[in-house]
This record gives sequence, structure tokens and C-alpha cells, in this order.
Amino acid sequence: MPEQPYAILPPPAVLDAFGLHGTPEPLAGGQGRSVRVGGAVLKPAEGTEGESEWAASLLEGLPRGAGFRVPRPLRSATGAGVVDGWTAAEFMEGRSGPGGRWPGVVAVGRAFHAAVRDQPRPDFLDRRTHPWAVADRVAWGEEEGDVVPELAEPFERLLSLRRPVEAVAQLVHGDLTGNVLFAPGRDPVVIDFSPYWRPSLYAEAVIIADGLLWYEPAPDLLTGGGGDPRWRQMLIRALIFRLVALSGLVDPSWRAGEKEAARFLAATEAVERGTYEGRARRP
Repeated sequence: MPEQPYAILPPPAVLDAFGLHGTPEPLAGGQGRSVRVGGAVLKPAEGTEGESEWAASLLEGLPRGAGFRVPRPLRSATGAGVVDGWTAAEFMEGRSGPGGRWPGVVAVGRAFHAAVRDQPRPDFLDRRTHPWAVADRVAWGEEEGDVVPELAEPFERLLSLRRPVEAVAQLVHGDLTGNVLFAPGRDPVVIDFSPYWRPSLYAEAVIIADGLLWYEPAPDLLTGGGGDPRWRQMLIRALIFRLVALSGLVDPSWRAGEKEAARFLAATEAVERGTYEGRARRP
């Protein structure tokens, strides 16, 4: 994957606005842009105009005791959830999945999606142009896309496997794999909400696609989907999503082309066979 950028630090005025005191400390994971200040995590606001404020309001309204927790968004003295391009939320302890916790990540995803099932579709989804948004539309045949030459073969093979599928779309978290934190005796924590409007089964397929590509999930999870006959098509779309997003993120200095192509080829061949032997493993 492309190297993560160094974290930028929020200016003192942002800390003052959120009522925070201390020295920002960069946090590992994600895109390398989050910092911790005492009991809070700050990161640059993401997405289109209004997206971060929308996300803060949604997360504030989620039910408690639903099988997961979310960090409480922090607001400035004026009630703003975004200050000079920065958001803040409470810091919550926990160990990031999925290592050894694949059933937990899947279960948390199902609980989260049940909690947001009745949320309306946000308008900003149509205005997003970042690599993941483009990849999502390509995966679902709503947009055509090109990929770097190293990934062309698995991309074409995955497209040839894709067939129409009917499923009800809803608000989903499209990047759960590394964004569930586990702590003993507490409900898991869902962080870094990445909103998409897709079937919840597809969001689950993204988790398993990540396992096929970069981890080694438990074998009994790899069939996924609880026996739903649409599962294979969801997994094909999830792999296309990850492939196109990766292609959109690389730059001319990218050196992982052959290795990443091998991962996607192995996953594609597994889908073609209907089995998951010989999948690529995370180094």
C-alpha cells in the first residue's frame, strides 16, 4: 500500500476551541493523520462540505447498549463540530482488530448497520470524488474506471465475474476491518466512520475481502454472508472496490505492484473456484 503521510498537528487555536490542553501525539493506523491530545483524538475533517458535521450529529444520536460503542464527538464552545478544518472526539481505549477477532468484527458490523438502518441517504455522497468514492461507484457499475497496468489482469477478471444483484441499500460503514477496537469487558468501539449507501451484506464482504488480501481470517468466515446466495457477487464487488481504490492512491514511485497484483489474483482465483485455498497472506 502507499506510504502513510506524516501527521500534521492542529494549531493551538483549534485546541483552545475544543477546550483541550496538552501536546498533540500522532496516532498509528488509519491514514496517519490522527493525533491524541489528552482524552481526545483530533483529525482533519474529511469528505465534502458538511460531511463531518453530519457524521458528528449521527454518531451523537446512536443508541447505547446496542452491541457497540462509538467515540463521542466533541464540540466547540459555539457548538461547532468542525473548527478550522479539524474534528475532535473522545479517545477510547481498545486494541484494533481484526487479528484473531474476525467473528467480532463481523458481529459489530451487523450491530452497527442495524442501528443505522433507517437513516436517510445523505446528499454529499453524490459529490465525493476521492479514490474510495470512485472505487465504490466502479464496483457497482455506476462508473467506468481505469487501473494501473500491474492490476489490470485481476481487474478485468473480476469485472467478468460481476453479475447484476438485487439488494436493499442503506447507510453502511465501508471500512470496518481495522476500525473496530476491542477492550476486555466492554462493547467494541467503532471508529473512523466511512459512510456509503450500499447493502449491509456488501459492507460485510469488504471485511472478508480485506482478509483475503492482507490478512488470514478464520476459514469458517471466508464463505461469509450467512449463506445468502448473493454473497459471491458482494465479494466480487468488494474486491473491485479495494483494487480500484488502491490503483487511485498509488503514485509513480510505487514499488509494490507485483506483490499487490499477486494478492488480487489469488483472491480472484479463489472466487472463481468458489474456494479459498492458497489465499495471499499479510507479510
